[in-house]
Formats: sequence, C-alpha cells, structure tokens
Amino acid sequence: MAKIDLLDQKWIDLVFEGKNEAYGAYKIRQDTTKRNNLAMLFLLLGIAAIVGIFFAWGGIANAIAASEERNEGTEALEMVMDEQEEEEQEEEEIVYDVQPEEEQVQQDQLMNSEKFTDYAMDDEAPQEVTKTQDETEKSDVAISSVTFDQGSDEGQQVLKQNEVVVEKVEQKEEETKVFEVVEQMPQFPGGDAALMQYLSTHIKYPVVAEENGIQGRVVCTFVVERDGSITDVRVVKSVDPSLDKEAVRVIKSMPKWIPGKQNGSAVRVKYTVPVTFRLQ
Repeated sequence: MAKIDLLDQKWIDLVFEGKNEAYGAYKIRQDTTKRNNLAMLFLLLGIAAIVGIFFAWGGIANAIAASEERNEGTEALEMVMDEQEEEEQEEEEIVYDVQPEEEQVQQDQLMNSEKFTDYAMDDEAPQEVTKTQDETEKSDVAISSVTFDQGSDEGQQVLKQNEVVVEKVEQKEEETKVFEVVEQMPQFPGGDAALMQYLSTHIKYPVVAEENGIQGRVVCTFVVERDGSITDVRVVKSVDPSLDKEAVRVIKSMPKWIPGKQNGSAVRVKYTVPVTFRLQ
C-alpha cells in the first residue's frame, strides 16, 4: 500500500472540492505544515536555552568554589607570615636590648673606677711661661693629656676594672652568638631515627592539602638553645601555607634536645630539618 500524506495539498483540494473554500477551515488546513515547522523550531530553541543555562550555572558554581579556595589559601598564608613576623620581632627585642645595658654597665664601672684629686696651688711656685710652637717641637719632653704612674694604685685599679668589663662583654657575646657548626652538634634524644619517628607520628596532615592532593618537603631551620630548648623556628623552603604551618607546629612541640658544645661549653646552634608530607 502506498504511503499517503494527509497533509498534501492535493488531499486538501480533494476534500474541499465543490465546497466553499473561503471558509476558515480550508485556510487552517493550508497553514498546518507551516505551523508544525514553527512549533518544532521553538521547541528546539527552548531545549538549547535550558541546556545553555545549565552549563552556565555549573561554570559559575565552579568559579565561586575556586575563589573560596584561593581566599582560604591566602588567609592561611597571611596567618603564617604574621606568626613569623611576631617571632622575628620577639627575637630582635631579646637580642638588641642587651647592648645598651652592657654599654651602661661599662660607663658606670669606668666612672666608679676613676679617682679625681684636687690640687692646691702654691703661691710660691714659679710662674710658668707659655712656650711657642717652635720651642715645643725642639723640646725632648713628651706631651700627654693623662699620665699614670706604673706603681700607682689609681692606674692599676683602672686597668683591672677594664679587664673585668672586657671579660664580661666577651662572655655575654658568646652566650648570645648562634653557631652553625660546632665541635659537638646538637642531637635529638635518641638520635636521627628517633627524630624521624617523632615527626612521622606527630604530623597531622592538613585537610585542605589532603583534599587538593598537595604534598612535598618543607625545610625548616631553628635554634637549639644552650639548655636544649627550640627557638626561632623558620620556613626556608615552602610548599603550601597549610603544610608550612603544620611543620612549624610539630617542630615547636619537640622535646628538649641535647645541646651543642664548643670548647666544652654549651652554645646556641642553628639546625635544619626537612619535614616530608606524602599522601598514601
């Protein structure tokens, strides 16, 4: 059986043959194909608009999420930088406030060691005559503003006092000096193996870094004090603000070390430790 197209113009003419074609039904039948095409076009345009809105909304949501993550990373970095600046300011206050006190001690000790003597003028002493510059150059007498007698108590008192001041200043400088290499380097209780074990068991992997798949090695430096305590913790090789902050926290929480020694005395030593973050 042949395929019949009921919307063909021939069928419309056949149906309305001998009838009033000016009647509205004939006109509607003629425009049916055009209306169907327009309806299909509007339907496709509507579907395309809905799909476009869906993809646009997904892109906006991803952009908002990425912006929030960047803001969180920036806030974490600012917190780490603020902590480092506070530690540097504390260190500067501790180190640089010592020097004015030492200078004041030296001045007080020197002032206390000096002895002033009042000399009475003798009326019968011969009147001194001022010499000219040529006479002074030809004279064999040495000119000095201060003269100490080798056997006088005043001279020996000042020399001894100066020696004491110098010894105290040198001892104070040695106590505050930070060494990088000494005869006996500082050591974590139990050795390097115990240090690695301590770091691995006390590190808490930051959630933000774990979710973003961030890993690496953070290198930190710190000072082992003369009593074995840890101070001045700094990050010299950064990976991520969250990982840097966790590495600093773990190093600050370490127990006291065995201090380093130089010439048999405990001294301050700068030490470097890498902290590795690796996802399983």
